[in-house]
Amino acid sequence: MRLQVFFLCLSCLTLSSLSQAQDQASLHRSNDHAGRCHYTFSVASPEESSCPGGSTKPEIDGVLSRLTLLEALVSRLIAGVDGGQEGLQDAYSQVTGEKNQLQQDKERLNRQVQELQRRLDELSQEAESLRQKPCQQTHTSEGSQRDSRPASDPAYDFGDGAYQEMKAEVTEVPASHLIPEGNHNFTGCGELQSVGDPELHRKADSITGKYGVWLQDPEPLGPLYSNKTVWRIDTVGKDVRQLFAYEDMVQFSRGFPMKVLVLPEPVESTGATMYRGSLYYQRKRSRTLIRYDLASESLASRLDLPHAGFHGQHPYSWGGYTDIDLAADEQGLWAIYSTSKAKGAIVISQLDPESLEVKKSWETNIRKNTVANAFMVCGRLYTVASYTAANTTVNYVFDTSTGVGRSVAVPFKNKYRYNSMVDYNHAQRKLYAWDNFHMITYDIRLGRAS
Repeated sequence: MRLQVFFLCLSCLTLSSLSQAQDQASLHRSNDHAGRCHYTFSVASPEESSCPGGSTKPEIDGVLSRLTLLEALVSRLIAGVDGGQEGLQDAYSQVTGEKNQLQQDKERLNRQVQELQRRLDELSQEAESLRQKPCQQTHTSEGSQRDSRPASDPAYDFGDGAYQEMKAEVTEVPASHLIPEGNHNFTGCGELQSVGDPELHRKADSITGKYGVWLQDPEPLGPLYSNKTVWRIDTVGKDVRQLFAYEDMVQFSRGFPMKVLVLPEPVESTGATMYRGSLYYQRKRSRTLIRYDLASESLASRLDLPHAGFHGQHPYSWGGYTDIDLAADEQGLWAIYSTSKAKGAIVISQLDPESLEVKKSWETNIRKNTVANAFMVCGRLYTVASYTAANTTVNYVFDTSTGVGRSVAVPFKNKYRYNSMVDYNHAQRKLYAWDNFHMITYDIRLGRAS
């Protein structure tokens, strides 16, 4: 509509210009000597009576020039209008496409919200069912309950969780020799007959408690700590030095430490053990063993374990820099590790509890990185086949008294599916374990060797 009005105005201007030119000029026609027609325009000038040599051609040229300019302007306007229409069409198409995409994103997000809501409902139902289950509680006297004071939980922030985990597929070794049943009342040293169901004592509530060490001293020394004292180290962190002490299992389950000791050297992984009033552990990124005296709260002795692999050279199958695993049983203090000479096979060394010197060593025929964990009972090494399988086995035993190892198949349960620590307490005749934030124990039963 605007273009039509513009063309009408342009026509009027052009006709007006021509009309004015006709009113002010007169046209004369004449033939030259060759018979050609000549047109002559005469314009009366208000300023002079005559215009010798003058001509109306400049005025006509001006009009034509203006017409040419107007035509060019009209062409540009028409092109601009057409281009604008095309641009508007493109913009409209783009907005329509974005609207469709946003609609699709909205539908996808709605589906995700519905799925999350469904999962939240399932978790809420599971939590409610857990709340309704009865829990075993150990009752203390009114006095001890009255004296209890809330304390901070040992779930301290260590910054980034700088820890190693290796995922490994472990094939369980079939039993070649089954342990006979019987000897239910046997209380002496013997071979492992069975491992009971796990009993939960505490669950960690932060990433620092994904795995660690917790145990009780089977042979405590001095009046400060007893065999009821519970010790705990969260081993996730860059610089693990804190050793938490709990008065007993009740305070441990409540998360109320009575004391926090700071170790002189950082701890490597979950291979520490407690024996005769001392904490034994491996120093971080080294093959150095350290004995920390609990009574004096000081470093009592340190010594390198000869040729031992460390920091990921010969770990258990779950990783975690578990190259050196210390253990205590009825016969003393042990180190479970490997060397380059043994080519990854488990080496057992009995250590002097005071000086940490190696008394004697045995090389087994089972590779350390093919088993999930190991522990010592009555001078015998036992290995666990898998750290993630809910129902796995204790699959190997090596007797240091005979120097002979063989496959076994004693059922073992990883209830929480990530068992990173197994240690034996001969005073309690229990296995202590740390299974995916859960601190648990297993009752075991021994029998006479067949």
